[in-house]
Amino acid sequence: MIRTLAVTHQGEVLMDKPLFEINLEDYKWIWADFSEPTSDETMLLDTYFHFHPLAIEDCIHVLQRPKLDYYEDVQFFVLHALNETTLSAEEVDLFVGKSIFVSYHLHEQVELEEAWDRVVKELHNRKGWSGGPMLAAYTVMDKLVDNYFPSLYMIEDELAELDSRGGRESVEELLSQVFDVRGRLLKLRRTIVPMRDLMYRILNSQHIQSNAEERMYFGDIYDHLLKLTDMIETDREMTSDLRDSYISLNSNRMNSIMKTLTVITTIFMPLTLIAGIYGMNFKVMPELNYAYGYPLVLLIMVLLGGSMVLWFQRRGWFK
Repeated sequence: MIRTLAVTHQGEVLMDKPLFEINLEDYKWIWADFSEPTSDETMLLDTYFHFHPLAIEDCIHVLQRPKLDYYEDVQFFVLHALNETTLSAEEVDLFVGKSIFVSYHLHEQVELEEAWDRVVKELHNRKGWSGGPMLAAYTVMDKLVDNYFPSLYMIEDELAELDSRGGRESVEELLSQVFDVRGRLLKLRRTIVPMRDLMYRILNSQHIQSNAEERMYFGDIYDHLLKLTDMIETDREMTSDLRDSYISLNSNRMNSIMKTLTVITTIFMPLTLIAGIYGMNFKVMPELNYAYGYPLVLLIMVLLGGSMVLWFQRRGWFK
């Protein structure tokens, strides 16, 4: 599907006019949005806009790393949108020229809808709005980056919950949840860090056709990406701390169990020795014929076991 937004030199806004009816020289600038395009619609990138074949190839063969390429009077941007369900990246391609702005995406993107509505609102509310293709591109980038925050905030809430319930679940289950969070943070990092590097290049490029005000807007997006990167690194450190804490907790639990078993085994070792001696089937054993031998041996075993328990308690083995 292709939708168009055309702005005349008099400031009039025309919506959804077919491309073949648009003569670029008659308009101040246009925005053509290719959403889930067919192969025939994709061909218009070449037959109508005459974009460079390498840029068109990058649009068709996804998923490219976020980047910026220069083709004569057109800048080509490869951006990444974030799928909130899978946290996987989805490519969004932008062509920005003096009087044209083309967005191309194989999946329907909520961010593009929001950017489209925002630009249309600005054009209708501010007849003298000086925004053009570059500010429209900024609007799209801004919406893409803003959509990164909710997923990261959700992960931070999960980490806070994991930190608060550390002693109420099995260590294996807690570690599994921590590694799951680390995996999702890694997915976000693979999307956000390249976008940060791209935005840095945009800010420091001498080829971008933008004025000082537009660069200030892009600087705001770069600040957001820096904040997101710092949040991810902080969250990754927190998962490392939680992982180490859970492993230490598990080791302490194992040590406590082993200490308890050791104490029990040590107490029963002399008792087992006595029982083993009197369990031998020799005929000549003086104590076997003693009338009070059985209760006496039991008394000795009780006293021996009790004294060992008291001794271990004084040594602090039961703490």
